[in-house]
Amino acid sequence: MSETIEAARPVQRISKIRRDYNRWVADESLEDYALRFAPRSFRKWSAFRVANTAFGAVSFLALEAIGAAITLSYGFTNAMWAIGVVGLVIFLTGLPIAYRAARHGLDMDLLTRGAGFGYLGSTLTSLIYAGFTFIFFALEAAIMAQALELWFGMPRPIGYLVSALAVIPLVMHGITLISRLQLWTQPLWLVLLALPFVAVALKDPGAFVRFGSLNGRSEDGSDFSWAAFGAAATVAASLIAQIGEQVDFLRFMPEPTPRNRVRWWLAVIVAGPGWILLGAAKMVGGAFLAFLALQHEVPIARVLEPTTMYLAGFEYALGPGMLAIAATGVFVIVSQVKINVTNAYAGSLAWSNFFARLTHSHPGRVVWLVFNVLISMLLMAMGVFEALEQVLGLYAHLAVAWVGAIVGDLTISKPLGLSPRQIEFRRAYLYDINPSGFGAMLVASALSVGVYLGLFGDTLRPASAAIALGASLCLAPMIAAVTRRRFFMARTPADFGARHATLRCVVCRNRFEADDMARCPAYGGVICSLCCTLDARCGDRCKPGARMHEQIAPLLARLLPGQTTPTMVRRIGLYLLVLGGMVTVIGSTLWLLHAQEALRAHATPAVPAALDPHLDALFLKVFAALLMLAAVASWWLVLVNETRHVAQQESERQNQLLMREIDAHRHTDALLQAAKETAESANLAKSRFLTGMSHEMRSPLNSILGYSQVLLRQDRLGAEERAAIGTIRRSGEHLGSLVDGLLELSRIEAGKLRLEREPLDLADFLAQIRRMFEPQAQEKGLAFHFEIEGRLPPWVNADPKRLRQILINLLGNAVKFTRHGAVRVRVRYLREIAHIEVADTGIGIAAADHQRIFQPFERLPSGAAIEGTGLGLTITRLLVDLMGGDLRLDSAPGTGSRFTIRLYLPAIDGYVSPTAGTGITGYQGRRQTVLVVDDEPAHRAVLRQTLAPLGFDVYEAETGAGCLACAGSLQPDLVLLDVNLPDAAGWDVAGRLRGQHAHAPRIVMVSANVHENTAAARTAAGVNGFVAKPFAETDLLEAIRDALGLTWTLAPVASPEPPLADLPADVARELLALSARGHHRALVARLAEMADESDALAAWGRRLASLQARDSRMLRDTLMEVLNAAARR
Repeated sequence: MSETIEAARPVQRISKIRRDYNRWVADESLEDYALRFAPRSFRKWSAFRVANTAFGAVSFLALEAIGAAITLSYGFTNAMWAIGVVGLVIFLTGLPIAYRAARHGLDMDLLTRGAGFGYLGSTLTSLIYAGFTFIFFALEAAIMAQALELWFGMPRPIGYLVSALAVIPLVMHGITLISRLQLWTQPLWLVLLALPFVAVALKDPGAFVRFGSLNGRSEDGSDFSWAAFGAAATVAASLIAQIGEQVDFLRFMPEPTPRNRVRWWLAVIVAGPGWILLGAAKMVGGAFLAFLALQHEVPIARVLEPTTMYLAGFEYALGPGMLAIAATGVFVIVSQVKINVTNAYAGSLAWSNFFARLTHSHPGRVVWLVFNVLISMLLMAMGVFEALEQVLGLYAHLAVAWVGAIVGDLTISKPLGLSPRQIEFRRAYLYDINPSGFGAMLVASALSVGVYLGLFGDTLRPASAAIALGASLCLAPMIAAVTRRRFFMARTPADFGARHATLRCVVCRNRFEADDMARCPAYGGVICSLCCTLDARCGDRCKPGARMHEQIAPLLARLLPGQTTPTMVRRIGLYLLVLGGMVTVIGSTLWLLHAQEALRAHATPAVPAALDPHLDALFLKVFAALLMLAAVASWWLVLVNETRHVAQQESERQNQLLMREIDAHRHTDALLQAAKETAESANLAKSRFLTGMSHEMRSPLNSILGYSQVLLRQDRLGAEERAAIGTIRRSGEHLGSLVDGLLELSRIEAGKLRLEREPLDLADFLAQIRRMFEPQAQEKGLAFHFEIEGRLPPWVNADPKRLRQILINLLGNAVKFTRHGAVRVRVRYLREIAHIEVADTGIGIAAADHQRIFQPFERLPSGAAIEGTGLGLTITRLLVDLMGGDLRLDSAPGTGSRFTIRLYLPAIDGYVSPTAGTGITGYQGRRQTVLVVDDEPAHRAVLRQTLAPLGFDVYEAETGAGCLACAGSLQPDLVLLDVNLPDAAGWDVAGRLRGQHAHAPRIVMVSANVHENTAAARTAAGVNGFVAKPFAETDLLEAIRDALGLTWTLAPVASPEPPLADLPADVARELLALSARGHHRALVARLAEMADESDALAAWGRRLASLQARDSRMLRDTLMEVLNAAARR
């Protein structure tokens, strides 16, 4: 089945927990690529360093013990032949394995997968390999415990514990630390290794000649014996699995190149199969040292201990005494540290691969390191060293069959095209079981073990290891040919192309080389081999028919009755696999215990057939009992696994339904998002239009209002002219307020309006609102009730402008839409929440219109004849929302309306508001220079005519360049700067003014671009204020005062002002109502009438007319003060 790189629809969701877990597992700082191949980017060490690290594994002293054991058991001649033949076989079988591992960056497990065993088939070989590591770890740690006993007098059990646990911290940090350790210890170890033999050669060279006469314990040890040779070779053949440890380091070899080709091959040969050259020499040396120990009358029970051997050798070199003991201790400890870090490291890799595939989880290589050490400690406690020959003899058949099957695939099947030439190790492309290598190993192992146990007679027994090797070598290509290489590849690997140097895993999001990646239909992307190994939910849907139960089911279906259901076939197959694994573990353990007891019962252990009958019967009974328990436990595990599988299928089905629902929601969300973007685009277009319109209208309004303010300051104007100019000003102000309303609505909707909170006298503020609307209500014949429930705080933190705007809109509507009855205001303050209720007895609002009236430009049909823009309630609700409050409406047609506002107005300490100055004629201090920058001559003229009479030296510029030039020559104190200039933006000009002059002038922006007036913009440009066009004179002067820190001088009062009490309250309310409703012409007429009445009213008329001409707000403030004074009387 071909595969393309197009994205597939994912059927599994990747949770954050799963992704974080896989990332943790992929941490190569501790894991050393334990579950995947070593990428090219990681293989940066030199060939020498890698080879030196791998060659350090040859330091294990079990070689000496094995050489001594077989020599003492079978004699010099048979032992030497066995060592020579086995060494040659190990070298030849190790060469292709070492080459493939170094060339492709693969450890022994990954190499086994692609050499004919399949994804799960190699788990058994991982177990075999792990067995090799913990068996030899136990042997070496036992030897080290002997050295500790010799040197420190440490009891053996404590020595076992120390020898095992001391290795753990050295191996935790992986290949980097191991490499350094091997490099540092190699010279010392080589010197101490050679020292005893050099000393013997110098002092007693005849010992080597006498060594050849060692006959051992066998009767025919002096001559060659087929049986003795075979027995010795079988024990030595167990060392064939050592190539796995060498490969675990050779996988970090750099890529071969023409420049390093010779060094690369030399390193691969020496550190790969070449280990056996020194290994064989060490076995011979161990036999020789054992011979020397016997010559010194050492008991034969202790001769096989490497510590005793080397002590005899060092006594030749250093003489009897503490110096020889110290040298022996140092050599043994250094040797054990070198080899056991290697054993423990290789074992942790093997266990990691074994359990990762069975459990789809990986708690970390360090966990399996500790696990391997604990098993080794158990073997030491069981006396594995005493049963050395028996343990290694049985293990050798499994190891030889495993290595033989791999070599058969690499050297026969692949060259003949019976298997793929590449080494495929990824789960996504492999069958679980490949009968080529896996089947060859099982058949060869069973056949050779049967021969070893004598099932085929005594003649073939010595050749049992050779039969294992020959059978596996031949069976692997034969099975591949019979099956037509069908079980090597479950599907064709994806071609990611040469341009993909690295790819990102869809699960862990890490990047890996393309060799380590596969296309995963379960997750709809590219997945690394590590995440693929750890996944337990995909069900291998990428390779149908490749799972183990699917492979075994057809075979069982042929053997079982025809009516057997596929489910039962699957159960039986899984049951047989689980039971077979349990029986193997139980049988191996009992066999080891059996061999150990046999050694204790017999001084010279015989083959298993001659064991004591009672001992045999006891172990058979124990085995039968455990077999029965294993059978029950296996079936229970099968049922539990099936239950879990059913639950997982149901979970996946529910996940599929959920994913479809999520997809539907995503589609809906996409449509909603598109609609939202369309609405936002329309709203943005509206905001741009309003902003542009505001700017275009503010510019001429600035001229109209500016000149009207300048003209009203002229004393030579007559009353009619002043009234006409006042009308122009008021009309401009009304038009400006309409523009402000539209712009304010746009700013609120765009989220650009910012509240400006300040201390507010709440009672006085509410009194002002009352005095503003009470006259309007009374004029329409409405009752006006203003009720304050409870106590109000003296001061609150609020935005007075926005709060006043809210109340004016609500009360204005209440008065406007109520023909008869009353308008009622209730104010209550509780827990810093102000509750303000505005109720009327007006026309009311239908329930269907409760939401519509808050929309822009929406007006009720019943109120169509009443003047208004339809923006008041819209802005009111938006302002209430912006202030974090709540606005509710209760209304029905004919019953009036009630608007209730709840606002958070926190109480604060008292605050006195500064009063605005009026009648300004100048300022105190030196004369100030002002530079006005605006591209409109009319605007510049307005500012000049406003400021020049107050004593300012006013200069003008119409461009940014002109501004910078004038600023350099004039050194002005203040620059009034427009935002829109012909050649630059005002903000940029302000920044350049700040940067070019050491004593930069104060800058106040004067512009119609109100939307650009933000705190961030002012801070970035370094300006001191912003005045919006069209500006009120008081706002401009206040900004100038704050920027320059001026103190204004006020005009002297021509005559004493009449006391406030002289203006009747009803007249003040009448004037305030006219001003609040915007009836400016009627207000001017009423003030003119007051000039013809009493002297007090005439004086008030002149004063109020002057205030109205200057600023209508000052007029309203004065009338409110009159009403306050009247209320206090």
